[in-house]
Amino acid sequence: MVTSTSLSVQSPPARGFPQGAFPFSSGTTIPVGSGPQGIALTPDGTRAYVANRASNTVSVIDTATDTVTHTIPTSADPVFVAAAPDGTRVYVSVNTDGLLSVIDTSSNTIVANVPVGAGASVVGVTPDGARAYVSVQNANLVSVVDTATNTVTGTVPVAGAPIGLAVTPDGARVYVASLFSNTVSVIDTATDTVTGTVPVGPTPILVNTAPDGAHVYVTNVGDSTVSVIETATNTVTATVGVSSQPRLVTVSPDSAHAFVANFEPDTVSVIDTATHTVVENIDVGDGPTCIAFTPSGTYAYVTNNASGSVGVMATTVIPDQGSTAGGTRVTITGHHLANASSVRFGTAPATVTANTDTSLTVTAPAGSGAVPVTVTTPGGTGILGTFYYRPVPALTGISPAAGPVAGSDQEIIITGRNLAGAIDVYFGPRRAVIQKVSDTQLDVRTPAGVGTPVSGGVTITVITPGGRAESLLYTYLGTPTITGVSPSTGPTAGGTEVTITGTALAAADQVTFNGAPAAFTTVSDTTLIATSPPSGQEGTFDITVTTPGGTATGSFTYVAEPTL
Repeated sequence: MVTSTSLSVQSPPARGFPQGAFPFSSGTTIPVGSGPQGIALTPDGTRAYVANRASNTVSVIDTATDTVTHTIPTSADPVFVAAAPDGTRVYVSVNTDGLLSVIDTSSNTIVANVPVGAGASVVGVTPDGARAYVSVQNANLVSVVDTATNTVTGTVPVAGAPIGLAVTPDGARVYVASLFSNTVSVIDTATDTVTGTVPVGPTPILVNTAPDGAHVYVTNVGDSTVSVIETATNTVTATVGVSSQPRLVTVSPDSAHAFVANFEPDTVSVIDTATHTVVENIDVGDGPTCIAFTPSGTYAYVTNNASGSVGVMATTVIPDQGSTAGGTRVTITGHHLANASSVRFGTAPATVTANTDTSLTVTAPAGSGAVPVTVTTPGGTGILGTFYYRPVPALTGISPAAGPVAGSDQEIIITGRNLAGAIDVYFGPRRAVIQKVSDTQLDVRTPAGVGTPVSGGVTITVITPGGRAESLLYTYLGTPTITGVSPSTGPTAGGTEVTITGTALAAADQVTFNGAPAAFTTVSDTTLIATSPPSGQEGTFDITVTTPGGTATGSFTYVAEPTL
C-alpha cells in the first residue's frame, strides 16, 4: 500500500495572448543586459547566470523571484556560461578577449581570467568539476583548463571553426561542433585526443547532450535541422527538421523532450525524443538563443538575444496545444503524481497511459479554448498547467505561387487562419523551413522540387497543433532558355517585333533589352513576341527573359537608321 502524500506542483506563469484567443508566449520576462546569449542555472536551481554579449556583463537571476540581483562586468563579448557541479563557480567564455572568466558564486565576482584563445566560444565542465573545456573558434582547437589552478593544461586540435561543445554526463567524452566542416569531433577526456568525427548536417553550430547520455543533439543552421547522434555508436540515427536559424538545443531533465531555440521565427521547437518528431512550436521572445532547465524540469529559461531579456517558460504540460478533437499525447511533469486517480482538461477526463511519481502521460480529450489541466491523487488535486485547444487551420493564399525547381531563398507568404503554432509546412513531399509565423500568415523558404517540374503544381500542406490544411498549389518551374531571336537586328528607335524562342517561357513576367523593359506577349511555353524598346546607342546587347523559374539570356543588335 502506498502512503498518501500531498500533491506537489508548481503553478506555471500565465502566458500572454499575442494572437487574441490562443496564447503562445512565455509568461514572465526578465530584463537583462544587451544581447543575452548563454545561460546556466546553478545545480540547485536557485540562480541563473546570463552572458550579455553586447553589454559585456553577466546578469544573476534569483529564480525564486525571477529578478536580477547582480550585474557582473566582464571583458569583451561574454558568450556562453557553465556552472561547476558544486555550484561554487560559474565559468564564462569571453569571445573577443579570448578568456575564460571564473565567477565565485558566493560573492558574484570574477576571481580569475584564464587566457584560452581568441574566439572563445562554448564552455563545458566535467562532472567532477576538475576540468573545463572551451571551444576556440579562431584557432580551430579546444582548450583544456585545470579548474584547481585556473590554467590551460592542454589544447586539442579540431576541425574548422569549432563553436558548439558539450561534455557527456559521465565525463568520458566531449562533443564539438565545427561550423565549416559539417562534422562533430569526439574527444576522449582520458587522453584529450580526438578519437572520431561524426558527419552531421550543413553548418553545425551548437551541440548538447541528453541527461541520460544516450544521445547528442546538434543544430545545423544550413538546413534548419537537428542531427541526433547515438553516443553508443557515434552515428547519426535521426535528423529532425525545425524552424529557421536554430541555436542551442537543450534536453529536459527526464530526457523525454529536446527544446530548440529558433532565432528567426522567435519560437522554441519541442522534439519528442522517442519519436524524433516536433510536437509543438512555442512562441517566445525576440531572438531566442539558449535554454536552461530548472532541476525539476518544470520551467525553462530562454535568452532572447534581440530583446535583451530572459523568458520563463512553463514546461509542466508538453505539448500544451492540440486539436479540438482531442487525441494529443501529452506529458505532465510535477511531483507526487503517483497513483493519479484522474486527470482533467477543464472538466473533461483524460486517458492516463503512463504514471510515475514525477510524470504522467495522457491522451487529451476533445475540448475548446484554454482549459486548466488538473491532476488528482490520494494526496489531493492540483493544477499543473493550461492546455490550449487549436481549431483546424485554413489556407487562403500563397504568393508567389511559382518558383524554380531548384528551390530558392525567396520568401513565400502563405495566408490563412489558425496558423499560429505551425509545426511543419510541406511543398509536395518536401519540407519547407518556417521563417516567421502568426495566426494569419506563414513566411517560408521553398525547398527544392522533386525531379522535373510538376504539371499543375504540388500541394501545400500546413500542419499545426489543430490539424492540417491542404488547399493550395505551388508550381515548380524549369529554368528558362533562349534558343532563338528573330529578327536579331533592329533600329535604335525601337519598335521591332521580335520572336523569342526557347523553353520554359510561359511564366515570363519580364523581358528586357539591355536592361530596358519591353512589351511582350506570351504565345506558348516555347515562344514570346516582344517589341524592342528604343536604345540610346548602337551595338549588341542582352535580351533577358525573367520567370519565377529563373532567367534566360539572348542577344539583339541595335543599328542606327541611315541619314543623309
